[in-house]
Amino acid sequence: MSTTPAPAPSLTPAALHRLVQDGSAPRLLDVRTPGEFRTAHIPGSYNVPLDTLREHRAELLNHLDEDVVLVCRSGQRAGQAEKALAEAGLPNLRVLEGGIVAWEAAGAPVNRGPERWDMERQVRLVAGSIVLATGLVGVFVPGAHLIGTAVGAGLTYAAVSNSCAMGVLLSKLPYNRGPRADIRTVITELRSAS
Repeated sequence: MSTTPAPAPSLTPAALHRLVQDGSAPRLLDVRTPGEFRTAHIPGSYNVPLDTLREHRAELLNHLDEDVVLVCRSGQRAGQAEKALAEAGLPNLRVLEGGIVAWEAAGAPVNRGPERWDMERQVRLVAGSIVLATGLVGVFVPGAHLIGTAVGAGLTYAAVSNSCAMGVLLSKLPYNRGPRADIRTVITELRSAS
């Protein structure tokens, strides 16, 4: 029987906000896409997109010697980032409970940039558009509705597996990438803030 490591403890937005106000804030790593980060992020956080974090976790490990709180939109990607960093040997990891959505709902401060649609909304738009279009085309072209059925199966799998292939693909679009999160820049910022 295999055992799954226990998930990192979460930190509520209220508790994190108190730590920030007291000047004892942990290191905040925001694992969303650069586009999402530019739209709204917690002041003082560092953008290390999930793919970049996974690829360079060993390099990051050398510069994260204090408590780290991982942030994403709602907690899912931060949980994946926690797993990757924990496997690399980083202790003292926590996930912001409810992500940036809960942080904003709690009235905590955010730095704002140009407004962009979040990844979840983009996935709903693309999936819904495919299902609608293939449903309409299916009236005239037999079998076209099966494309919509495949998208529905993909969304079901995404919910069960807590992953989203469409979200990963959409994150690669220039709209979502924004300025590339360069690992050397992030490491330089982490060093200078120590």
